[in-house]
Amino acid sequence: MNIVLIDDHSLFAEGLKTLLSDFKPEPRVVIHPSCECALNTADTESVDLILLDYYMSGLSELDALAAVRRHFFNARIVVVSAVDDPAIIRAIIEAGAAGFIPKTATYAVLTAALHLVAAGGTYLPAEALEDAPPKADRPVDAVVDGNVGLDCLSRRQQEVLLQVVQGMPNKKIAQNLNISEHTVKAHVSASFKLLGVSNRTEAVYAAAKLQRESLARQLESDQKG
Repeated sequence: MNIVLIDDHSLFAEGLKTLLSDFKPEPRVVIHPSCECALNTADTESVDLILLDYYMSGLSELDALAAVRRHFFNARIVVVSAVDDPAIIRAIIEAGAAGFIPKTATYAVLTAALHLVAAGGTYLPAEALEDAPPKADRPVDAVVDGNVGLDCLSRRQQEVLLQVVQGMPNKKIAQNLNISEHTVKAHVSASFKLLGVSNRTEAVYAAAKLQRESLARQLESDQKG
């Protein structure tokens, strides 16, 4: 896996890189001290995951997120920041991020959250989930550890939904799955209807809630062990 860290706090970025070096298989990690530096790189297609700080000198916040999404069009983007405002976190998800990890998290939570997003899953902190956007009564029932396990959806609908939750635009999903954008839209519409959500943001929050519950059980088990 190829991971890009974009963070102007060098101490935190180097610490994150060291933490990621313990993952198996070990990912290739590149650090950029600014969004502008990252956007000057020519290698865009091979990047799998972007870990992006929210407040940085130069291009930052939602403008940085939008620019990084355009440049690294194959990558999932997870914001890693000290932001604690649920409204800002929701705006980050609405802008296409596949998750949010707070810099204030404990080492155990940070490690578990990184493992989750590296596997294709979605992580949001508890305070963000408490301010989740309203949705229908039927919750999304999976995307756990990066795998969709929804019996009510067809295999293709599951594949499309997973990429939607990961922040991929319809055009990219169509390219990845070798289907038309019209077909992608049809699968998204059908999946949302079956799952009782009306948009990608609701789906991300519902998936993150389930995964966070699973993560909490895992951490509790590790502490007892």
